[in-house]
Amino acid sequence: MDLTDRQIQIIKCMVEEYSETADAVGSETLDKKYNLGISPATIRNEMVELTRKGFLAQLHTSAGRIPTPAAIKFYVAELLKEKDLSVAEEVSVKERVWDVRDELDLLLKEATRVLSERTGMLSIATTDNHRFYHSGYARMLDLPEFFNIDITRQVLYLLEEDNRLYAIFDRAQGDDPIHILLGEELGAEMFRPLSLVFADFKIGRHTGRLGVLGPCRLNYAQVIPMVRYVNQIVSEIGKG
Repeated sequence: MDLTDRQIQIIKCMVEEYSETADAVGSETLDKKYNLGISPATIRNEMVELTRKGFLAQLHTSAGRIPTPAAIKFYVAELLKEKDLSVAEEVSVKERVWDVRDELDLLLKEATRVLSERTGMLSIATTDNHRFYHSGYARMLDLPEFFNIDITRQVLYLLEEDNRLYAIFDRAQGDDPIHILLGEELGAEMFRPLSLVFADFKIGRHTGRLGVLGPCRLNYAQVIPMVRYVNQIVSEIGKG
């Protein structure tokens, strides 16, 4: 990756600021808040270069920029420090799904419900026998990205179209147990502000995917460990 240490630091700050505010980020904000040790003019020049390289995008006439999917994937792969789940969190999650371990439908309904509650996002699960589970519609409406009625409408349509949803899950590549699809990887330009984070699970003879759909500015440090843990618990129950 042809990036300088300074550019990597700017990507980190851009992703974290955008994740927190959902607003385009300007050089003045980076200068005042992140103490990069360089002038605002130098920050602007670096932001122009990062835009040229495909890591930042400028929206309309705004002076600020937002990180692109390439920047977010770079951040997750190279810069992210995941937060450890507390013992209390792990125990609470396990207790919720353990109580319904003997019936697949109830297990996955509860797993999606727990994952939605813990992440504040829409949670989705699919299985290889084409069963579909979801929870957390109302939570979408708390997020600025879903104030756009066209985006919300398209997500709701997506949840009604099983084959389209399975096709999106199937776009995941690589051996990493956590899969992240961003923006147009979800199959439509309308989904550019969104992200899908999911993992694979196995229950007996069945396999499936379980994860969350939310803004591309997800708090990945918190969301990824929770997605991983819920999938692990579901798989462990499946071995029992």
